[in-house]
Amino acid sequence: MYPPNSGAPFGPTSRYYNATIETFVDAENESHAYVARRFVPQPDTYSQIGTHVVVEGERYDTLAAEYLGDPTQFWQLCDANAVMDPADLEVTGTTVSITLPAGIPGYPGD
Repeated sequence: MYPPNSGAPFGPTSRYYNATIETFVDAENESHAYVARRFVPQPDTYSQIGTHVVVEGERYDTLAAEYLGDPTQFWQLCDANAVMDPADLEVTGTTVSITLPAGIPGYPGD
């Protein structure tokens, strides 16, 4: 998770790492904390480094492990491919863009 006493509710590899925590006060004057909406970067802001055509039986976590080195980073593949449901990355025949993480510039000349 995140280091004790860091004050960060999400670790640095989480898709919500930079998200803010907001508070909603209901009709009974009770406060409820929630994670503020996260806006997904547009796919064209990512630097593509390859593609992968999904074969039957592949899973989004195994794709993330193979290409990103960490199965929990599947959300980066989702973001880069404008996919809301990770299962959409498992459809046989789908071409998945493999990109650098958001904010990491591509090769010179990209």
